[in-house]
Amino acid sequence: MRKYLTLLFEHKTLDRAQAREILTGIGHGTYNEHEITAFMTVYLMRSITIPELQGFRDALLDLCVPVDLGGRRVLDIVGTGGDGKNTFNISTLACFIVAGAGQKVAKHGNYGASSISGASNVMERMGYRFKSDSDALNRELDAAGICFLHAPMFHPALKMVGPIRRNLGMRTFYNMLGPMVNPAKPDYQLVGVYSLEMARVYNYLLQLDDKPFTIIHSLDGYDEISLTDDTKVITREGEKVISPERLGKRRVFAEDLHGGDTPEAAAAIFRNILEGRGSWAQNAVVLANAAMALHSTGSHGSYDDAYAAAVDSLDSGKAIGALETLIAIQ
Repeated sequence: MRKYLTLLFEHKTLDRAQAREILTGIGHGTYNEHEITAFMTVYLMRSITIPELQGFRDALLDLCVPVDLGGRRVLDIVGTGGDGKNTFNISTLACFIVAGAGQKVAKHGNYGASSISGASNVMERMGYRFKSDSDALNRELDAAGICFLHAPMFHPALKMVGPIRRNLGMRTFYNMLGPMVNPAKPDYQLVGVYSLEMARVYNYLLQLDDKPFTIIHSLDGYDEISLTDDTKVITREGEKVISPERLGKRRVFAEDLHGGDTPEAAAAIFRNILEGRGSWAQNAVVLANAAMALHSTGSHGSYDDAYAAAVDSLDSGKAIGALETLIAIQ
């Protein structure tokens, strides 16, 4: 590690092979926590390059526990996190609405590092038990339409750095990696990013894969459709900026998206929304993200059709049914 730290401290960058070698070493436990902290700190002070990000992704995918979903065409809704907004768990909620609408979901998530409650925090509090067995995950998909992949169970390198990330409490390059290393290799992805710079990086990387994708970024800094401002939407077909009124029927305020000050509060908000007791603003934001995810699969004629399917999933109880079924078969 020392030679690479010296190189980075001299304001040089890693090539793809070097980046891959370092993260492979982290995954194998080759380096101590002080070396890893120093390495991660470099990327708090400068932007990551595309070859570095590619090398990091290569290493995580090389080391990951394989998942076989038997050819089921699955979707993931995931944000990079690290936007510092402390919103409630919008992406995870949208996943259950999507599952209730009939689209199978393989949700990849982790504990919150720079937020109060990440996807794994809230799923744990809902009573979900993390697992990595493909047969069990397939049973969940068949029964509930959704399975959950807790990132540290599939990625040794993420498990190694989890405590360090939580101690730093800041966005690191691992936030950027999460959406790109779902071991289920989903057929469709809705990816939320915290900056336009990251949107451009993701657009470049995802163009290399032969799969549909949609990248979203709220122009006031959220890594999801927040309805607090216009949203930049990027697909293979191009880019556009869409208003809150078009995506969610209304504009909302930042305080409407507050995720609570404890994991317990975040879990209570999560269940309230799925049980149909969310505020108008909370529902609108979740439905907009679910609708964009459904629309990205090409299975709905228009965004409005996808939005109607999302509304039906929430209002009919299909979304909370997906959660309750998932928990019941543990």
